[in-house]
Amino acid sequence: MNQDAIKVVESRPGHDGLSELLRPARLTEVVDIGANPIDGDPPYKRMMLQKLCRVTGFDPHPAAIAQLAKRKSQQETYLPYAVGDGTAHALNICRGLGFASLLQPDAKTLTHFPNFTELGRVIERIPQQTRRLDDVAEIAAIDLLKIDIQGGELAVFRHGRTKLTQAVAIQTEVSFVPLYEKQPVFGDIDLELRDLGFVPHTFTDINKRMIAPMLGPDPAAAINQLIEADIVYVRNFVDAEAMDNEQLKHLALIAHHCYGSFDLAMNCIHHLTVRGAIPSDGKNRYVGLLQAQRPRVAGTGL
Repeated sequence: MNQDAIKVVESRPGHDGLSELLRPARLTEVVDIGANPIDGDPPYKRMMLQKLCRVTGFDPHPAAIAQLAKRKSQQETYLPYAVGDGTAHALNICRGLGFASLLQPDAKTLTHFPNFTELGRVIERIPQQTRRLDDVAEIAAIDLLKIDIQGGELAVFRHGRTKLTQAVAIQTEVSFVPLYEKQPVFGDIDLELRDLGFVPHTFTDINKRMIAPMLGPDPAAAINQLIEADIVYVRNFVDAEAMDNEQLKHLALIAHHCYGSFDLAMNCIHHLTVRGAIPSDGKNRYVGLLQAQRPRVAGTGL
């Protein structure tokens, strides 16, 4: 590419070169189901800090919703709803905060991993009337859905198909060994999301554990056994013609800011320039932006 033709877009506080290039009609809408912050910063934190997105989060766990309410910004709304199939359930509060689930922990499976029996011990059950994703009035739109609710993800997808029609990215936890009774596994989730028009894009985290009775000095140590993973699905970019301009713009922003998927963002920009939806030098401008952020794109050749 002709370097003289590249327009470098600077990144300044409160300024995002990619957003200025794309000019979406609205902020990116993020929905976070199971927004409990125990796993560190969410993937959309950078977008939130730059005021590029709004977040609507859900968590029925009293301790989690209290912590979220304490730290939230003006761009964040958190609600104590249990999102699921729309029927009554009990939220199983476990000894380990991250084990809380609408599903019952599987006692036999837990015995096969160090400390899991204690972490998965139910200490309280809170009745919950779950809400179908499609019925949640507080959600006007979804661009990125992040979901981690310990086995309840498939029910959310199946009862949220209308609202997910316009979504372009889903980050979900998937399980390889079901830690809960009747828990859907990775294959179930994969088939459902592919049917909704999504394809796997990247793993953001892979959780392995040591199989009992082997036990070392660190109970959380692992050898090879897969337990869970966080995986990102994106709307199928091979069928880009099925996405409208706004979907392509939000997918580009999410790919760039949340996952460092600069090639996916460039693919979206390519289609937008072909459509005349953004300036004709859009691809050159994006390369310039990446060059200005070179420390973030090591290994891309840019």
